[in-house]
Parts: sequence; C-alpha cells; structure tokens
Amino acid sequence: MFLLGKPLDKEISDFIAAQCDVPFSYREVGATKNHSSPGYPINRYRAELGNGQQTYKNAVKALCSWQMYALDWTQICPSNAPIKEGEVVAALIKHLGFWSLNPCRIIYLIDEKSEKVNRYGFAFGTLPEHSEQGEEQFVVEWDKTSDKVWYELYAFARPKNWLAKIGFPFVTFLQKRFAAESYRAMLKAVSQKR
Repeated sequence: MFLLGKPLDKEISDFIAAQCDVPFSYREVGATKNHSSPGYPINRYRAELGNGQQTYKNAVKALCSWQMYALDWTQICPSNAPIKEGEVVAALIKHLGFWSLNPCRIIYLIDEKSEKVNRYGFAFGTLPEHSEQGEEQFVVEWDKTSDKVWYELYAFARPKNWLAKIGFPFVTFLQKRFAAESYRAMLKAVSQKR
C-alpha cells in the first residue's frame, strides 16, 4: 500500500489486523529453506558480525527485536512483534517522498544447534497488499570451527504492484541497499551489547 504521508499507529494496526487471514501472494511459500527461487530475482547478502558465543547470542537477540529494520527509512510494525510462525507484520518504508506499508507473515523459524554450527532465524512471505511478491529469510550463524558469527539475508521477490513494476530498477536498488544497511544495523546492535 502506497501512502503520501506516514500512517498513524491506528491506521497501521488496522491494516495489519486486516491481513491476518489472507493467503500469501505467491505459490513458492517456504522456498527460502532451500535457497531456491524459481523465476525470481535473488537478493543475497552475507557478512561477518564478529566472533564467539556472546556475539552469537547478541545477534540472536538483535534479530528477535527486528534490529535489521532499525534504519532511518524502514521499520517493522509493530516494533515488538514476536518472532513466531504465523505472526503478521508490516514493513513501513519511506522512499522518494512517500511511504509504503508492506504486510508479511512469518512462515518458519530456524533454530539449529550442532557441534559445528548454530543457526537462528526466520523467513517471512508477502501478503496480497504488499507491493512485491516473494520471501525473505534472515539468519545469524555461529561457525564454531572458525568461531565466526555471520548475518545472512536471502530473498527472492518480484514486483506485484503496478508502481513497483514501473520502478523495478529503483526497487532492485532499494533491496540491495536494505541488505547492506540491515547488516550495518545488526553489526551496531551486536556491538552495543558487548
């Protein structure tokens, strides 16, 4: 949904409530589990957050509090939404003097622990009122062999709304910008918790 001004909290909560029972806007629900994206452009970003178990714990906390969206032009609504399957949220985005409100539903969680690697994350998919259709996965990973902690975003999406289709090059730019800036937001959040 595109808006000329920033929506009020009540407008946002009413919008999210109206999205709770609608289906996903694409067929390939869950495809990010296998990093597959049939026929979609891919946005993938992976970068190191630091080292060690404490960094990993801080990264999990940052992911659970939506810190990857703590940018000056994006936010998740509601900001305290729990990371759980079926939870509906909306990404509020400011771009080129207008706003968009894009609803998504959390599809699955990742919580893997082994001798070599711990991984935590989730994926959400677009709902019909979203300007795009597709899926986005956020993961933090602690490779115990190297002791490195990683942040990874993997997404596939294509424009759904006519305005997004017209501005596809700009949409692609915003996706790449979000990937890099979400990493910096996560790095900042992890660094502040040390």
